[in-house]
Amino acid sequence: MKEPAMDAVERLRATYEFKPVDHLYRREFYIWETALERWKREGMPAEADHRELFGFDRPAIFQVHRLGWCEPPLVPALKEEVLETGEDYEIVRDGAGRTVRVFKDKRHGFMPTYLKHAVETDKDWHEDIEPLLSPETPQRWEDIDSCVAEIKTAAQEGKYIVLGAIGGYMYLRSLIGPAETCYMLLDNPALIHKMMQAWLVLADAVAKRLQQEVEFDELFLAEDICYNHGLLISPDMVREFLLPYYQQLLDSSRKRQQRRLYFQVDTDGNCGEALDLYESIGLDVMSPFEVAAGNDVIEIAKTHPNLIISGGIDKRVLAAGPEAIDDYLDRVMPFMVKRGGYIPTCDHGVPDNVSFQNYMHYRKRMLELDN
Repeated sequence: MKEPAMDAVERLRATYEFKPVDHLYRREFYIWETALERWKREGMPAEADHRELFGFDRPAIFQVHRLGWCEPPLVPALKEEVLETGEDYEIVRDGAGRTVRVFKDKRHGFMPTYLKHAVETDKDWHEDIEPLLSPETPQRWEDIDSCVAEIKTAAQEGKYIVLGAIGGYMYLRSLIGPAETCYMLLDNPALIHKMMQAWLVLADAVAKRLQQEVEFDELFLAEDICYNHGLLISPDMVREFLLPYYQQLLDSSRKRQQRRLYFQVDTDGNCGEALDLYESIGLDVMSPFEVAAGNDVIEIAKTHPNLIISGGIDKRVLAAGPEAIDDYLDRVMPFMVKRGGYIPTCDHGVPDNVSFQNYMHYRKRMLELDN
Protein backbone atom coordinates (compact mmCIF):
# COMPACT_ATOMS: atom_id res chain seq x y z
CA MET A 1 0.00 0.00 0.00
CA LYS A 2 1.27 3.48 -0.89
CA GLU A 3 2.36 5.44 2.15
CA PRO A 4 0.34 8.64 2.74
CA ALA A 5 2.18 11.87 2.04
CA MET A 6 0.79 13.55 5.16
CA ASP A 7 -0.16 12.44 8.64
CA ALA A 8 -3.69 13.01 9.92
CA VAL A 9 -3.02 16.24 11.80
CA GLU A 10 -1.04 17.74 8.89
CA ARG A 11 -3.95 16.82 6.62
CA LEU A 12 -6.51 18.40 8.95
CA ARG A 13 -4.50 21.61 9.38
CA ALA A 14 -3.93 21.88 5.62
CA THR A 15 -7.68 21.46 5.08
CA TYR A 16 -8.38 24.36 7.45
CA GLU A 17 -5.87 26.50 5.55
CA PHE A 18 -7.24 25.50 2.10
CA LYS A 19 -3.86 24.04 1.21
CA PRO A 20 -3.34 20.94 -1.00
CA VAL A 21 -3.78 17.57 0.73
CA ASP A 22 -2.94 14.03 -0.36
CA HIS A 23 -6.56 13.12 0.39
CA LEU A 24 -9.41 14.69 2.35
CA TYR A 25 -9.39 14.09 6.09
CA ARG A 26 -11.23 10.78 6.63
CA ARG A 27 -13.58 10.41 9.59
CA GLU A 28 -17.27 9.91 10.35
CA PHE A 29 -19.69 12.17 12.20
CA TYR A 30 -20.65 9.15 14.32
CA ILE A 31 -22.33 5.76 13.89
CA TRP A 32 -25.37 4.69 15.90
CA GLU A 33 -24.72 1.82 18.29
CA THR A 34 -27.79 0.10 16.85
CA ALA A 35 -26.22 0.37 13.39
CA LEU A 36 -23.03 -1.27 14.65
CA GLU A 37 -25.10 -4.04 16.24
CA ARG A 38 -26.88 -4.61 12.92
CA TRP A 39 -23.58 -4.67 11.02
CA LYS A 40 -22.20 -7.33 13.35
CA ARG A 41 -25.25 -9.46 12.56
CA GLU A 42 -24.56 -8.86 8.87
CA GLY A 43 -20.94 -9.98 9.03
CA MET A 44 -18.84 -7.14 10.42
CA PRO A 45 -16.15 -8.68 12.64
CA ALA A 46 -17.07 -8.12 16.28
CA GLU A 47 -13.61 -6.82 17.17
CA ALA A 48 -13.09 -4.87 13.95
CA ASP A 49 -10.83 -1.82 14.02
CA HIS A 50 -13.16 0.77 12.51
CA ARG A 51 -10.29 2.97 11.41
CA GLU A 52 -8.76 0.14 9.39
CA LEU A 53 -12.04 -1.36 8.23
CA PHE A 54 -13.57 1.89 7.00
CA GLY A 55 -10.36 3.64 5.97
CA PHE A 56 -10.55 6.45 8.52
CA ASP A 57 -7.56 8.59 9.45
CA ARG A 58 -6.10 8.23 12.90
CA PRO A 59 -7.85 10.53 15.40
CA ALA A 60 -6.35 13.99 15.01
CA ILE A 61 -8.71 15.94 17.29
CA PHE A 62 -8.66 16.16 21.08
CA GLN A 63 -11.94 17.51 22.44
CA VAL A 64 -11.96 19.32 25.79
CA HIS A 65 -15.41 18.90 27.35
CA ARG A 66 -15.79 21.18 30.37
CA LEU A 67 -18.51 23.49 29.10
CA GLY A 68 -21.39 21.16 28.34
CA TRP A 69 -22.63 19.90 24.98
CA CYS A 70 -26.33 19.19 24.55
CA GLU A 71 -26.90 20.04 28.22
CA PRO A 72 -25.35 22.83 30.31
CA PRO A 73 -22.29 22.16 32.50
CA LEU A 74 -24.03 22.08 35.88
CA VAL A 75 -21.78 21.50 38.90
CA PRO A 76 -22.64 19.61 40.93
CA ALA A 77 -24.45 17.66 38.24
CA LEU A 78 -28.11 16.88 38.73
CA LYS A 79 -28.76 13.20 39.21
CA GLU A 80 -31.16 11.47 36.87
CA GLU A 81 -34.22 10.22 38.72
CA VAL A 82 -37.03 7.93 37.53
CA LEU A 83 -40.26 9.48 38.76
CA GLU A 84 -42.76 7.04 37.26
CA THR A 85 -42.65 3.72 35.41
CA GLY A 86 -45.34 2.39 33.11
CA GLU A 87 -45.63 -0.69 30.94
CA ASP A 88 -43.63 0.77 28.07
CA TYR A 89 -42.50 4.18 29.33
CA GLU A 90 -40.70 6.01 32.10
CA ILE A 91 -41.02 9.56 33.34
CA VAL A 92 -37.56 10.80 34.22
CA ARG A 93 -36.01 13.94 35.65
CA ASP A 94 -32.79 14.16 33.69
CA GLY A 95 -29.40 15.76 34.24
CA ALA A 96 -30.58 19.14 32.92
CA GLY A 97 -33.50 19.23 35.37
CA ARG A 98 -36.07 18.39 32.70
CA THR A 99 -38.98 16.07 33.31
CA VAL A 100 -39.35 13.85 30.24
CA ARG A 101 -41.38 10.85 29.15
CA VAL A 102 -39.31 8.23 27.32
CA PHE A 103 -39.76 4.76 25.89
CA LYS A 104 -38.52 2.21 28.40
CA ASP A 105 -35.14 0.78 27.28
CA LYS A 106 -35.41 2.52 23.90
CA ARG A 107 -34.12 6.04 24.38
CA HIS A 108 -31.61 6.31 21.55
CA GLY A 109 -33.11 7.48 18.29
CA PHE A 110 -36.41 8.52 19.86
CA MET A 111 -37.43 12.05 20.80
CA PRO A 112 -38.63 12.22 24.41
CA THR A 113 -41.80 14.04 25.37
CA TYR A 114 -40.78 17.07 27.41
CA LEU A 115 -43.16 17.65 30.30
CA LYS A 116 -41.33 20.36 32.27
CA HIS A 117 -38.07 22.30 32.06
CA ALA A 118 -35.88 23.59 34.86
CA VAL A 119 -36.36 27.33 34.32
CA GLU A 120 -39.89 28.68 34.12
CA THR A 121 -39.45 31.75 36.32
CA ASP A 122 -36.76 34.12 37.58
CA LYS A 123 -36.95 32.28 40.90
CA ASP A 124 -36.18 28.93 39.23
CA TRP A 125 -33.11 30.45 37.62
CA HIS A 126 -31.72 32.26 40.64
CA GLU A 127 -32.37 29.49 43.17
CA ASP A 128 -32.01 26.24 41.26
CA ILE A 129 -29.74 26.72 38.23
CA GLU A 130 -27.57 29.85 38.46
CA PRO A 131 -25.58 28.52 41.46
CA LEU A 132 -24.74 25.37 39.46
CA LEU A 133 -23.14 27.46 36.70
CA SER A 134 -20.86 29.49 38.93
CA PRO A 135 -17.12 29.40 38.15
CA GLU A 136 -16.54 29.97 41.88
CA THR A 137 -17.69 26.46 42.83
CA PRO A 138 -14.56 24.61 44.07
CA GLN A 139 -15.90 21.29 42.79
CA ARG A 140 -15.72 22.59 39.21
CA TRP A 141 -11.92 22.78 39.42
CA GLU A 142 -11.15 19.61 41.35
CA ASP A 143 -9.75 17.76 38.34
CA ILE A 144 -8.30 20.75 36.50
CA ASP A 145 -4.68 19.62 36.86
CA SER A 146 -5.39 16.23 35.31
CA CYS A 147 -7.38 17.92 32.55
CA VAL A 148 -4.47 20.22 31.73
CA ALA A 149 -2.08 17.27 31.76
CA GLU A 150 -4.27 15.39 29.24
CA ILE A 151 -4.40 18.43 26.95
CA LYS A 152 -0.64 18.86 27.12
CA THR A 153 -0.11 15.20 26.28
CA ALA A 154 -2.46 15.47 23.30
CA ALA A 155 -0.69 18.62 22.14
CA GLN A 156 2.69 16.90 22.40
CA GLU A 157 1.27 14.10 20.24
CA GLY A 158 0.40 16.74 17.63
CA LYS A 159 -3.36 16.59 18.16
CA TYR A 160 -5.65 19.42 17.12
CA ILE A 161 -7.01 20.84 20.41
CA VAL A 162 -10.69 21.84 20.50
CA LEU A 163 -12.54 23.53 23.35
CA GLY A 164 -16.13 22.37 23.02
CA ALA A 165 -19.07 24.19 24.60
CA ILE A 166 -22.83 24.18 24.56
CA GLY A 167 -23.99 27.01 22.31
CA GLY A 168 -26.19 29.74 23.71
CA TYR A 169 -29.37 28.65 21.95
CA MET A 170 -28.91 25.00 22.95
CA TYR A 171 -28.22 26.15 26.50
CA LEU A 172 -31.39 28.25 26.68
CA ARG A 173 -33.49 25.56 25.03
CA SER A 174 -32.26 22.84 27.37
CA LEU A 175 -33.08 24.90 30.46
CA ILE A 176 -36.26 26.67 29.30
CA GLY A 177 -37.66 24.52 26.48
CA PRO A 178 -37.83 25.21 22.72
CA ALA A 179 -41.28 26.81 22.58
CA GLU A 180 -40.90 28.41 26.00
CA THR A 181 -37.60 30.02 24.96
CA CYS A 182 -39.38 31.77 22.09
CA TYR A 183 -41.95 33.22 24.52
CA MET A 184 -39.33 34.21 27.08
CA LEU A 185 -37.24 36.05 24.49
CA LEU A 186 -40.24 38.36 24.10
CA ASP A 187 -41.78 38.28 27.57
CA ASN A 188 -38.71 38.28 29.80
CA PRO A 189 -35.64 39.38 27.82
CA ALA A 190 -33.92 40.52 31.01
CA LEU A 191 -33.81 36.92 32.29
CA ILE A 192 -32.44 35.71 28.95
CA HIS A 193 -29.62 38.23 29.19
CA LYS A 194 -28.88 37.16 32.79
CA MET A 195 -28.68 33.55 31.66
CA MET A 196 -26.42 34.40 28.73
CA GLN A 197 -24.19 36.51 30.94
CA ALA A 198 -23.79 33.49 33.22
CA TRP A 199 -22.97 31.38 30.15
CA LEU A 200 -20.28 33.87 29.12
CA VAL A 201 -18.75 34.26 32.59
CA LEU A 202 -18.40 30.52 33.02
CA ALA A 203 -17.12 29.85 29.48
CA ASP A 204 -14.58 32.65 29.73
CA ALA A 205 -13.41 31.50 33.18
CA VAL A 206 -12.82 27.94 31.95
CA ALA A 207 -11.09 29.09 28.77
CA LYS A 208 -8.90 31.53 30.71
CA ARG A 209 -7.88 28.93 33.29
CA LEU A 210 -6.88 26.42 30.62
CA GLN A 211 -5.19 29.01 28.41
CA GLN A 212 -2.84 29.86 31.25
CA GLU A 213 -1.09 26.59 30.35
CA VAL A 214 -2.25 25.49 26.89
CA GLU A 215 -3.44 26.95 23.60
CA PHE A 216 -6.46 25.83 21.62
CA ASP A 217 -6.89 25.39 17.89
CA GLU A 218 -10.65 25.78 17.86
CA LEU A 219 -13.69 26.90 19.82
CA PHE A 220 -16.60 24.61 18.92
CA LEU A 221 -20.21 25.47 19.81
CA ALA A 222 -22.91 22.79 19.79
CA GLU A 223 -25.77 25.04 18.76
CA ASP A 224 -28.64 23.25 16.90
CA ILE A 225 -30.40 26.55 16.23
CA CYS A 226 -32.03 25.58 12.91
CA TYR A 227 -34.84 23.38 11.63
CA ASN A 228 -35.74 22.42 8.07
CA HIS A 229 -36.90 25.92 7.11
CA GLY A 230 -34.19 27.96 8.83
CA LEU A 231 -33.58 29.55 12.21
CA LEU A 232 -35.67 28.59 15.22
CA ILE A 233 -35.51 32.18 16.46
CA SER A 234 -35.36 35.36 14.39
CA PRO A 235 -32.12 36.85 13.06
CA ASP A 236 -32.72 39.91 15.25
CA MET A 237 -32.95 37.68 18.31
CA VAL A 238 -29.70 35.97 17.36
CA ARG A 239 -28.05 39.39 17.07
CA GLU A 240 -29.39 40.60 20.40
CA PHE A 241 -29.20 37.54 22.65
CA LEU A 242 -26.38 35.37 21.26
CA LEU A 243 -23.81 37.10 19.07
CA PRO A 244 -22.62 39.72 21.59
CA TYR A 245 -21.77 37.00 24.10
CA TYR A 246 -20.05 34.85 21.46
CA GLN A 247 -18.06 37.86 20.27
CA GLN A 248 -16.85 38.60 23.79
CA LEU A 249 -15.79 35.00 24.36
CA LEU A 250 -13.99 34.83 21.01
CA ASP A 251 -12.23 38.16 21.48
CA SER A 252 -10.98 37.39 24.98
CA SER A 253 -9.96 33.83 24.08
CA ARG A 254 -8.07 34.95 20.99
CA LYS A 255 -6.21 37.65 22.91
CA ARG A 256 -4.91 35.07 25.38
CA GLN A 257 -2.95 33.05 22.83
CA GLN A 258 -0.64 33.43 19.84
CA ARG A 259 -1.98 30.49 17.80
CA ARG A 260 -4.94 31.16 15.53
CA LEU A 261 -8.20 30.13 17.18
CA TYR A 262 -10.76 28.82 14.69
CA PHE A 263 -14.49 29.10 15.42
CA GLN A 264 -16.90 26.29 14.53
CA VAL A 265 -20.67 26.06 14.94
CA ASP A 266 -22.58 22.78 14.70
CA THR A 267 -26.27 23.02 13.90
CA ASP A 268 -28.83 20.64 12.50
CA GLY A 269 -31.47 21.90 10.06
CA ASN A 270 -31.23 24.41 7.23
CA CYS A 271 -28.35 26.69 8.17
CA GLY A 272 -28.56 29.22 5.33
CA GLU A 273 -29.76 32.12 7.52
CA ALA A 274 -27.42 31.17 10.35
CA LEU A 275 -24.31 31.17 8.17
CA ASP A 276 -24.34 34.88 7.42
CA LEU A 277 -25.04 35.74 11.06
CA TYR A 278 -22.18 33.68 12.45
CA GLU A 279 -19.80 34.74 9.71
CA SER A 280 -20.37 38.32 10.86
CA ILE A 281 -18.46 37.50 14.07
CA GLY A 282 -15.75 35.38 12.47
CA LEU A 283 -17.16 31.89 11.83
CA ASP A 284 -14.57 29.62 10.21
CA VAL A 285 -16.20 26.17 10.17
CA MET A 286 -19.75 24.81 10.14
CA SER A 287 -21.19 21.30 10.35
CA PRO A 288 -22.98 18.96 9.59
CA PHE A 289 -25.21 20.33 6.76
CA GLU A 290 -28.27 18.06 6.81
CA VAL A 291 -29.29 17.42 3.23
CA ALA A 292 -32.90 16.56 4.14
CA ALA A 293 -33.22 20.10 5.53
CA GLY A 294 -32.25 21.62 2.18
CA ASN A 295 -28.50 22.05 2.57
CA ASP A 296 -26.37 21.40 -0.51
CA VAL A 297 -22.64 21.61 0.22
CA ILE A 298 -21.82 22.45 -3.40
CA GLU A 299 -24.10 25.49 -3.38
CA ILE A 300 -22.89 26.52 0.08
CA ALA A 301 -19.29 26.15 -1.05
CA LYS A 302 -19.99 28.46 -4.00
CA THR A 303 -21.67 31.18 -1.92
CA HIS A 304 -19.29 30.90 1.06
CA PRO A 305 -15.87 30.37 -0.53
CA ASN A 306 -13.89 30.86 2.68
CA LEU A 307 -16.02 28.56 4.84
CA ILE A 308 -14.52 25.27 6.01
CA ILE A 309 -17.29 22.70 5.53
CA SER A 310 -17.69 19.47 7.49
CA GLY A 311 -20.48 16.99 6.74
CA GLY A 312 -23.02 17.18 3.96
CA ILE A 313 -23.16 13.52 2.84
CA ASP A 314 -26.83 12.51 2.75
CA LYS A 315 -27.28 9.62 5.18
CA ARG A 316 -30.56 8.68 3.46
CA VAL A 317 -28.61 7.84 0.30
CA LEU A 318 -26.54 5.29 2.21
CA ALA A 319 -29.72 3.35 2.92
CA ALA A 320 -30.82 3.48 -0.72
CA GLY A 321 -28.13 1.19 -2.12
CA PRO A 322 -24.95 1.23 -4.24
CA GLU A 323 -26.40 2.90 -7.32
CA ALA A 324 -27.82 5.81 -5.32
CA ILE A 325 -24.55 6.11 -3.38
CA ASP A 326 -22.51 6.22 -6.59
CA ASP A 327 -24.77 8.82 -8.21
CA TYR A 328 -24.64 11.05 -5.16
CA LEU A 329 -20.90 10.85 -4.53
CA ASP A 330 -20.09 11.29 -8.22
CA ARG A 331 -21.98 14.59 -8.09
CA VAL A 332 -20.62 15.95 -4.80
CA MET A 333 -17.08 14.71 -4.35
CA PRO A 334 -15.22 15.90 -7.48
CA PHE A 335 -16.33 19.48 -6.91
CA MET A 336 -15.60 19.46 -3.18
CA VAL A 337 -12.19 17.80 -3.58
CA LYS A 338 -11.17 20.46 -6.11
CA ARG A 339 -12.56 23.26 -3.95
CA GLY A 340 -10.83 22.10 -0.73
CA GLY A 341 -11.60 23.15 2.82
CA TYR A 342 -13.86 20.12 3.11
CA ILE A 343 -14.16 17.24 5.57
CA PRO A 344 -16.72 14.76 4.21
CA THR A 345 -18.89 12.99 6.78
CA CYS A 346 -22.51 11.96 6.92
CA ASP A 347 -24.84 14.83 7.70
CA HIS A 348 -25.49 13.33 11.14
CA GLY A 349 -25.07 9.95 12.79
CA VAL A 350 -25.21 6.92 10.49
CA PRO A 351 -28.57 5.28 11.37
CA ASP A 352 -29.47 1.63 11.63
CA ASN A 353 -31.41 1.58 8.34
CA VAL A 354 -28.01 1.54 6.58
CA SER A 355 -26.79 -1.98 5.90
CA PHE A 356 -23.19 -3.07 6.45
CA GLN A 357 -22.87 -3.83 2.74
CA ASN A 358 -24.07 -0.34 1.80
CA TYR A 359 -21.78 1.39 4.28
CA MET A 360 -18.79 -0.61 3.08
CA HIS A 361 -19.65 0.34 -0.51
CA TYR A 362 -19.89 3.99 0.54
CA ARG A 363 -16.50 3.90 2.23
CA LYS A 364 -14.90 2.14 -0.75
CA ARG A 365 -16.21 4.80 -3.11
CA MET A 366 -15.14 7.61 -0.77
CA LEU A 367 -11.58 6.30 -0.69
CA GLU A 368 -11.59 6.31 -4.51
CA LEU A 369 -12.97 9.83 -4.81
CA ASP A 370 -11.45 11.88 -1.97
CA ASN A 371 -8.05 12.58 -3.56
